[in-house]
Amino acid sequence: MCKKTKEQKFIMLPSVDFCFQELMEDEEVRRGFIGAFLRIPPEEILDMELLPKKLRKKYKEEKYGILDVRVRLREGEQLNIEMQSIAYDYWQERSLFYLGKMYVDQIHEGEDYDKLKKCIHVGILDFTLFEHERYYSCFHIWEDTIRDMYSDKFEIHVLELPKLAKYEYPQTELLRWAQFFGVRSREEIEVLAEKDEYIHKAYDKLEEISADEEKRLEYEERQKAIRDHRHMLASGRREGLREGLREGKHEHAVEMARKMLEDKLPIEKIAEYSGLSPEDVHRLEEQ
Repeated sequence: MCKKTKEQKFIMLPSVDFCFQELMEDEEVRRGFIGAFLRIPPEEILDMELLPKKLRKKYKEEKYGILDVRVRLREGEQLNIEMQSIAYDYWQERSLFYLGKMYVDQIHEGEDYDKLKKCIHVGILDFTLFEHERYYSCFHIWEDTIRDMYSDKFEIHVLELPKLAKYEYPQTELLRWAQFFGVRSREEIEVLAEKDEYIHKAYDKLEEISADEEKRLEYEERQKAIRDHRHMLASGRREGLREGLREGKHEHAVEMARKMLEDKLPIEKIAEYSGLSPEDVHRLEEQ
């Protein structure tokens, strides 16, 4: 009986990229979220089209761009929406790479530039990217002094989920979606679903995919990979800190030995006081 109750309570978390991609397959869920960050009523977003996630390569040596969710809107604008569960050292460079690839992928050689439509990159990050308190940032290409826009063809949106637990923000549709993507329990989802019809649709979709045994196995495999990767990064940071301390101690010992050599202390005493070997002290003396 207890096992059955546990099974009934299982629900996937949207911050796991596998779950996020499954959610974005649902047109109503996409419409609700896209409407929130574009600040337009979701019902006004018509004729959305899911596009292939793999971007073209022009040359053999080029990198492919593999997108999480790629959408084309009615007027031709393209969106790449990504959930990044693990901290990424070069996120800004990566997002620009994908945005640029998506932009040039719109036309073929010989076609006119007027066919190029606006491209939007949306990064939902389960880590902190910027030091400021804002959980949501939007970027364009501006002139530095008078703030004239060079072009509106590039647009980048960033949601930083960890900040939601640290600061208070005014209630908006976008905030509710950010909170939804950052939930850690079914109870949190239920509270948000009561406040927003599109999040309620996302909750229904979550229930559906969570009940699918094959999808659940894929989800748990991906969740395990994320946990293992985070553990590896944390272990690497700890080892790096220890290595840094060891290097710092060694540098201090070398500096101490040099000063004692200048004072003409015996090699044996220098080795004893500094912790270096007599051979190391001899090498310093010869330098």
